[in-house]
Amino acid sequence: MNAGLAASGAFNTPGTGYTVPLPLLMKEFNLDLLTPAVNIEKKELTRANINRPALQLAGFFDYFDPSRLQVIGMVEHTYLTKLEESFRNENLRRIFQHRIPAIIMCRKLGLFPEMLDYAERYDVPIFSTPYTTTDFISEIIRWMKVQLAPRITMHGCLLDIYGVGTLIIGESGVGKSETALELIKRGHRFIADDAVEVRRVSQETLIGSCPENIRYFLELRGIGIIDIMQMFGVQSIKPTQSIELIINLELWDPNRTYDRIGQTEEHTEILGNKVSSHSIPIRPGRSLSILCESAAINHRQKKLGYNAADALTERVFKNPGGVMKIHDVY
Repeated sequence: MNAGLAASGAFNTPGTGYTVPLPLLMKEFNLDLLTPAVNIEKKELTRANINRPALQLAGFFDYFDPSRLQVIGMVEHTYLTKLEESFRNENLRRIFQHRIPAIIMCRKLGLFPEMLDYAERYDVPIFSTPYTTTDFISEIIRWMKVQLAPRITMHGCLLDIYGVGTLIIGESGVGKSETALELIKRGHRFIADDAVEVRRVSQETLIGSCPENIRYFLELRGIGIIDIMQMFGVQSIKPTQSIELIINLELWDPNRTYDRIGQTEEHTEILGNKVSSHSIPIRPGRSLSILCESAAINHRQKKLGYNAADALTERVFKNPGGVMKIHDVY
């Protein structure tokens, strides 16, 4: 699987220009199309931001971003009903004239007659949803940020270990998939093997998933491809997971000094976000699955405010006589 995917060019650098087709949006949120005369098949959204055209309905178009999806709620609809008809028509026409991607009417609010005319004239679809405006906007922004997020595909295995999204990386053949299989057998959940698609949905959050065509398959040298969901059940898999920890498996280098205390915090940068990471040297007899579990638990402890290395240091300073013992050990 590794060689085949790499040779096919499946691995990419951070991309731009991702889009969301309007038919996908319509299906995801169960929207009703109110303008059947407008063909939406080739229409796409390029921005995750949403606009409620309050100021535009009042005639103010400075800094108006026509690439955003426009959402009309109860406030905007009530305001429109109270406007003088010619003034309302003119401002609605100016909104449609900007070739906005679409308008969504929340609470299944009714359309004004001129909206249908402008929609067909300027080729702008109008949808309807029963959602309240606030609920709809919060849901669609969350979903759009994932769909339009910058992304990169990485070699590695992604698992949920005790609730910590752990990305296991390393050179080809180092034992990533075998370690993942052992972790799955120990009850942890599997997200992706070999090709992990990482999306940066915010400055703090990276979401990992697997390409659809290889989802839940894992490659084991000498055995071949296995289907994790079929072998271990649905409780063993997960479609997506936030990435909080990176474990880099590498062959033991006798000339390198490895961190034995853990006071130095290491990070790996992915798409501009820093992720906590550990480099684990591989030698015969080391249980990599238990080491990965320990790293995940230790990461959770640090998030909850407890750092074992700091606790040890504090204990040593409180008991100076124990310093020699620590040096004797290390």
